Amino acid sequence: MSDWRPPPPQAPATEGLIDVGACRLWYWDTGGEGEAVVFLHAGSQSGAGWAYQQPVFVEAGFRVIGYSRRGCWRSEAGDRNEPGVAAEDLRCLLDHCGVARAHLVAVALGAFYALDFALLHPKRLRTLTVASSYLGIDSSETAYAQANARLRPPEFEALPVEFKELHPSYRAGKPDGVQAWLALAREARSGPPVVARRPFPMTWERVESIEHPTLLMTGDGDLYAPPALLRMQAKHLAHAEVAIVPEAGHCPNWEQPDAFNRIVLDFLRRQSGRG
Repeated sequence: MSDWRPPPPQAPATEGLIDVGACRLWYWDTGGEGEAVVFLHAGSQSGAGWAYQQPVFVEAGFRVIGYSRRGCWRSEAGDRNEPGVAAEDLRCLLDHCGVARAHLVAVALGAFYALDFALLHPKRLRTLTVASSYLGIDSSETAYAQANARLRPPEFEALPVEFKELHPSYRAGKPDGVQAWLALAREARSGPPVVARRPFPMTWERVESIEHPTLLMTGDGDLYAPPALLRMQAKHLAHAEVAIVPEAGHCPNWEQPDAFNRIVLDFLRRQSGRG
């Protein structure tokens, strides 16, 4: 029998569309006087995938904001030949919401753009949480590129998305949760993905220049960013805290939300108000 626990009731939030210049992006915002936490979703998901986090972070005293990138759930795709810079779309969102500085919590592909934002707009960032991401480091970083190639041979992409992203324990023990996650994944995009431009190649030298408080985390069964890859990343972010979520794959915020929330909130509470 599945012991899956559906997401809890959500805290009140306003929803809207923000014009980023070439299209409109869907977002939600709980408002409030607390420091803002902005969630950046994975490539297989959208701004609708944070149901386990939204009410918990609000209860902890934070203003919580989520959004869908171009071409994802409820957001317009715009011209796919002119996909824009995702970090600048995020800046537009913060401006629209009147947020001067935010904590970014980014999973998987979302972390690519969180890194870009940290480098382009360091004064708008409070802390950076990077979960389950191989970061999109430029292929000129040969050793890291080779490690990623060993992790994901060409045949990897042909595998079902739930096999690639969800831990075996979750797939075996929580079939209802798998189906709910797949429903969100199916809704996340209605057409080809919009691949945002990055403002510059992401090298280790650039990563090392990020001085904001940083949390690196992954699931112990993440096929994209397993603990060994996380340790490689941590060598270039020597000040970062590192956490590994047991029995989680590429989506720890969904697979093990209690652990994910506890780790991130502990980090944010210790950093809140600094600077």
